[in-house]
Amino acid sequence: MGIEPDAVASYVDRAVEAMADIVGDLGDDLRDRAAEFRASGPTADLIAAAQEAQRRFRADIVTADPKARPRGGAATRPDELEFVSQGHALLHVMEEVCQHLGQMEITRDLLRQS
Repeated sequence: MGIEPDAVASYVDRAVEAMADIVGDLGDDLRDRAAEFRASGPTADLIAAAQEAQRRFRADIVTADPKARPRGGAATRPDELEFVSQGHALLHVMEEVCQHLGQMEITRDLLRQS
């Protein structure tokens, strides 16, 4: 892949940490948690879960073989790059985390306006 695992992880870490900051900033009172996907729980638990996901991602990325097939017996689908190799799967995680960060930023901005 030519990119150090820490470099990829740093992009994911930055996005996850920004997502946790958004959740912490919004707190428990601003959001209508009952209407949000029927989810419940304090923001501290969401932030802790995000930190655990970061830890697991860093553990996975260190042991990844960027050129090898994805783990877990995922079927290769030529139209979906994340199934080409472990390196592609790691980049897909980065892509998804960054997309969700953008969605959270928009949601935060809308909530702050009301």
